[in-house]
Amino acid sequence: MPGQRHVRPGPRAESDLRAGRFEPRCPACGAGLAPGLVTEDAPTDPRNVYATTKLAQEHLASSWARATGGRAVSLGYHNVYGPGMPRDTPYAGVAALFTSSLARGEAPRVFEDGGQRRDFVHVRDVAAANAVALETLARGDADAGPAGLTAYNVGSGDPRTVGDMAGALAAACGGPAPVVTGEYRLGDVRHITADSARLRHELGWRPAVPFAAGMAELATGQAVSLATGP
Repeated sequence: MPGQRHVRPGPRAESDLRAGRFEPRCPACGAGLAPGLVTEDAPTDPRNVYATTKLAQEHLASSWARATGGRAVSLGYHNVYGPGMPRDTPYAGVAALFTSSLARGEAPRVFEDGGQRRDFVHVRDVAAANAVALETLARGDADAGPAGLTAYNVGSGDPRTVGDMAGALAAACGGPAPVVTGEYRLGDVRHITADSARLRHELGWRPAVPFAAGMAELATGQAVSLATGP
């Protein structure tokens, strides 16, 4: 929007969702908004139980670090996927639902219009992020940072839509094309994409599994060769 102001829209109204108006609007002028990356320092605004409990865990870790003079790291995983992901459960994320449908020969059902943006990050890249964070803390030197809690986003840096994911999975396994249903869930945030620059710059982490290769592996169960990520 004009001036590139940062705007934090509130929860979407159910009347808008019912009418198929999925994109949030500027609360001041009603103009359309361009989604951006969320940093670790962005104000918190949990809108469902899952998000609230994650924030509470971070607060507890921060309180411990202050009380003891210790160091803690909070890794904010974005949409993790990869080998071993359980199927037929909503708790493993939308990738599990899509792969379960395709395994049954059914089309993945995509909510809203499929344009929701997420940061899908491969589980091997998440494991690598854990390793570098633990190694840094274990060194116990100046590189580990000051006492207290340091938060890091863990994302691929390559935002894609939920529709992109459904299409990539269906194509990789030769299954039926996704069906966009227009359904919605109250409390879902339209766009959630991470800025992982802090993890890259401070700890030297880089994602290694590109989106297309990771989706092919998830769909077929066949391991893929790794390449340097973005």
